[in-house]
Amino acid sequence: MKNENKKSKVNVRMIAGSGILTAVSIVLQFLEFSIPIVPSFLKFDFSDLPALIGAFAYGPAAGVIISLIKNVVHIPIGATSFVGPLSNFLLAACFTAVAGYIYRLKKTRGNAFIAGAIGAVTMGLFSVVVNYFIIYPLYYSVLGFPENAVLGLYKVVMPSLTSVTDGLIIFNVPFTIVKGLAVVAISMLIYKPLSPILHGKNK
Repeated sequence: MKNENKKSKVNVRMIAGSGILTAVSIVLQFLEFSIPIVPSFLKFDFSDLPALIGAFAYGPAAGVIISLIKNVVHIPIGATSFVGPLSNFLLAACFTAVAGYIYRLKKTRGNAFIAGAIGAVTMGLFSVVVNYFIIYPLYYSVLGFPENAVLGLYKVVMPSLTSVTDGLIIFNVPFTIVKGLAVVAISMLIYKPLSPILHGKNK
């Protein structure tokens, strides 16, 4: 009976903590901004931060679920129908799942950084596959974007660019990795103070 009560309390705490992190993630996604040195459609935001913290605190599945709910909420209010949120979800899910899984193997501060860094790099590389085979084809078929228009957005920043693939490698990969590493850096500062609260150990 005691074990059941303890398990029930843990589940309630996990659901409540994940709910709060999801709400924060939704708000943070509204605070996106552009960076002049990359194409305008690449937006920087910190909405993956609560998802990463959730993955560290409750496991990789929590990070993926937080990312999913955040993007489902943004579908009706986004400018790209479901395509933009789908891209954000796939990359965030990759990031938090990889980082959360590696951190779960050894829950130390050092491994948290390693896990986050590996997750960020994996997300950056995964962005090429996701965009080339899923997201950009959806832009062309669902939203009616001509391929040369997407290439044109890259060429605004780098006129010498000749293909979308080059744009993905030159811009999307480093941008996505840096975005992930920025989230990791902040998580390293705030996860330890938040951890007792998320696990119900605060006094």
